[in-house]
Amino acid sequence: MNRERVYGYVSPANPCHKVKMLKGQNISGYPIGILYIEDVWYPMIPGNIVNGYTFDFPVRLKAVEGLDVTRLFRAEKDILEDIIKAGRELEREGVRAISAACGFFGNFQKELAESLNVPVGLSSLIQIPWISTIIKPSQKIGVLTADKSSLTEKLLKNCGAVDMEQLIIKDMRHEAEFSCILEGRGEFDNSIVEREILSKVSEIMEENLNIGAILLECSDMPPYAAAIQKKSGLPVFDFTTLIKWLHSSVTQRPYDGFI
Repeated sequence: MNRERVYGYVSPANPCHKVKMLKGQNISGYPIGILYIEDVWYPMIPGNIVNGYTFDFPVRLKAVEGLDVTRLFRAEKDILEDIIKAGRELEREGVRAISAACGFFGNFQKELAESLNVPVGLSSLIQIPWISTIIKPSQKIGVLTADKSSLTEKLLKNCGAVDMEQLIIKDMRHEAEFSCILEGRGEFDNSIVEREILSKVSEIMEENLNIGAILLECSDMPPYAAAIQKKSGLPVFDFTTLIKWLHSSVTQRPYDGFI
């Protein structure tokens, strides 16, 4: 951990006196940095990880230069250098933790965590071990992904998953409207996307009666998390639950109140 990095909470009741900034840092107040795919074309509605209204705290967005969906889904090795470069840029800008806007960044989770001096959580899939702990040992986790063929065992293990048989995976790759996200068509009917996603959730629930939680791999799926929870009656985990968790760990504030 970088000992030069100073934490502090400033308020009228808790004024900050002597302050310090990392050399080369010329902005501040962004606790979370988010890496995203540069070459995409589709609507980013509220709830999407790169929509500014999704979080009630500042996030610093950073494109990975030249990255497109195909290369990331294939986990091409030459991507790693560009991801590390973007991560280091976020670190220099003062972010306290780094996440991403696609679950398939998880292919590079271990390498980026090793290369940086801030906590790294690149994929919503890294929540699998935690989810496994809080549900019954006999229960399954329903995983909804953009592309099942790219959700390899190597990726899952890189994100900390151990028991592959616990995961019930369905994908949205061939759905008429959701496929816009992967194919870059620039527009989709949001109400139809929601229906497509809920239909896949129904498949998971009907085919597997012992589902304990739903996990959304894709960073474009959080806009539908509330509807998924209403339909399934289950805990729903996604990129927002991951990023809010990271945020809470690096922005601890002193408590106040009456006793």
